[in-house]
This record gives sequence, structure tokens and C-alpha cells, in this order.
Amino acid sequence: MTIILTEGPYRSQYADIAYNMAKSALKMGYGVNMFLYMDATHIPKKEQNPHSFPNVAHEFRKLIAMGADVRVCVRCATARGHSCTEKPYIKGVKITNVYDIPEWVKESDKVISLG
Repeated sequence: MTIILTEGPYRSQYADIAYNMAKSALKMGYGVNMFLYMDATHIPKKEQNPHSFPNVAHEFRKLIAMGADVRVCVRCATARGHSCTEKPYIKGVKITNVYDIPEWVKESDKVISLG
């Protein structure tokens, strides 16, 4: 399964929906790829400290530990101030480009776009 997210955290429920779908798929034994595009590149940022919401980066850390492949778009990340040389993301997140998407789409049984 490939999930493409474009919406950032704490603004809508898309990150939470993606987390729950990915968690369920992983528990059922499916492989999960997640590509974070546009404002979704904020999702796996380290040192988030939300007071009224679950920490979305912690949730995505759980997905990576369960085997999810989580990647962020380098152009979108740098445009939003995430310096790729300072490792802004939680461990396991790969910084890449949109050219990964066609291969994932070709390999996946399901492709879901949220945002």
C-alpha cells in the first residue's frame, strides 16, 4: 500500500487517518510506503510539542518501527525550512524526491492520496 500525504499535521485529520490506515495494514502483514509531500513534510519533524493533540511524529515513529517506509520530498522540505543537512526528521525518515512515487504506484496494490 502506498499513501501519499499533502496536508500538514494539526490542521486536519489526514495525518491521523494515514497513521491509522498504515498501522492497520502493517498489522495485517501488508507493506506500507508513505510519501510526504508539500505541507505533509512537517509531519515527521523532530521536537514537536503539541499540547492538545497526540504527537504525530511519535505516531509515525511507531509506523517506521513496524516496517513502514516513510519518505519526504526534498524540494517541499527545504522550501519549508527543513534543512536536510541538520537532520530535521525522526530516525528512519528518508529525504528523497517525487521520482520514488511512480515505482511505488507500480508495485502497490492500493494507492491512497490524502490532502
